[in-house]
Formats: sequence, structure tokens, C-alpha cells
Amino acid sequence: MTGIHPTAIISDGAQVAESVVIGPYSYIGSNVKIDEDCVLQNHVVIEGHTTIGKNNTFYHHATIGGPPQDLSYQGEDTEVIIGNDNLIREFVTIHRGTTKGNQKTIMGSNCMLMAFVHLGHDVIMGDYCIIANSTNFAGHVQCADRVIIGGGSQVSQFCTLGRGAYIGGATAIDRDIPLFCTAYGNRAKLKGINIIGLRRQGYSKTEVSEIVDFYRTMEASAFSPRAFVKHEELMTDFQGNEVIDEMVSAIIASEIGLAPFVS
Repeated sequence: MTGIHPTAIISDGAQVAESVVIGPYSYIGSNVKIDEDCVLQNHVVIEGHTTIGKNNTFYHHATIGGPPQDLSYQGEDTEVIIGNDNLIREFVTIHRGTTKGNQKTIMGSNCMLMAFVHLGHDVIMGDYCIIANSTNFAGHVQCADRVIIGGGSQVSQFCTLGRGAYIGGATAIDRDIPLFCTAYGNRAKLKGINIIGLRRQGYSKTEVSEIVDFYRTMEASAFSPRAFVKHEELMTDFQGNEVIDEMVSAIIASEIGLAPFVS
């Protein structure tokens, strides 16, 4: 497929790079910007104030930049921003932000959204995320880099998924998941540490062992995670590990609390 198919509609005002390929019956709105080497298959809709980076592929019937599913939305010029080198499969929907958020729905680079994934308004997604089929993100979800989520999962509004988290299929998430933790179930429960993800990121065997020990000690404690990390005497053995430091910061910053540990 090369060039722009004669049945595609590109509205006046749209900014589309010359190397972009647009398939049959696709629609590009007047406030859309698409950078070089993107491919839109047939029946793709990109509308609203949407900015798309380079080398993204959109499979058929993907709908990007639609208005948010929020009753407070009154037609404001909110946005969708997508980075580079993403693979967006069939029937994916990404809605633009609201004035209740930062007015932007943002997706990073090098991500794969499998078929029927939905990113609601004001979602912030990092880089290198893999989201399997029929997973839904409600509004205001924050998803850090390299998160992997199994198919059929649901993420409630305002949840935060930490860097390198691994979520099993058909999981319902209504609390925060710390970085490099694994979780599954309805409702989601923390199962352990994503050891494979840590190794892939180049962390040493010693560093991984420290993180696992931290998690297991916190899990076995009579304190809640927030109380545990605030007790200095309990944290003396877990100093100088950047992942543990980041996890502690995330636990303290969590506004809705963490998913519980598997009992």
C-alpha cells in the first residue's frame, strides 16, 4: 500500500507528511497532524486535535482523537498526542483529554496496543508498553514505561501502573500497582516481583535479590506498605537500590492505595 487511496478523506487544515500512507475509506480531521512514515489501513478515523509522531501503524477501524466519554465535556479543544514507532491494532480507541485533567491524552513511543484496546480521556502512557486485546483504561490512568497487561483486563480511573509492572489477563485493577510488581485477579492482588522484567532492564542478580527481599519483607510485615516504608528501622537493609527507592516514593505518593497482597 502506497500513497493516499482516492476514497480516503483528508480535511482542509490537516497536516500530513508526504510519506504517510492512508488506506481506503479512512478519515483525517482538520486539526490532525501526522508525521513521516505512518501507515493507516482502511477505515481508520483520526479526528480532533491529534498529533501523531513518526512511523506509527494503525490497523483497520482504529479510532483516534474522539471526544471523551465524560458528561462534563463541552467541546473544548483538548488533545491526543502519540509518539513514534507504535503499533495500534484493529478497533483500538483513544479519546482526547478533558479540562478535569491536563487536557491531553498521551501515548509514548514503541508501544503495542492489541485489538479492541481502549485508552480513555487523560490517560498518560509511557514507552514500550504492551497492552493485550480488549483491555480498557478508564480516564486519568497513569501507565509508566514497559508495562505489560494481559488480555481482557480493566483499569479503573486514577490508577497508577508502575514502571515494568506485569498484569495477568482478565485482571480488574482498582488500586495502584508499584513498579516491577506482578498482579492478577478480580480485584487485582499483588503476586510478587517481575523478575524477568528486571533482568531485561539490565539489573544485576544482587539488585534483583534485594528487590525481592524488600517485597517479601513488606508483604510479611504487620504494617501496611505505607507504614512499613515510613519506619526507618525497617528500611535499614534496603538502602541504595534505585528500584526500591523509586518503589518507596510511589508507595508514599499513592493517593488511592496499593492493590493488596495475595493472601
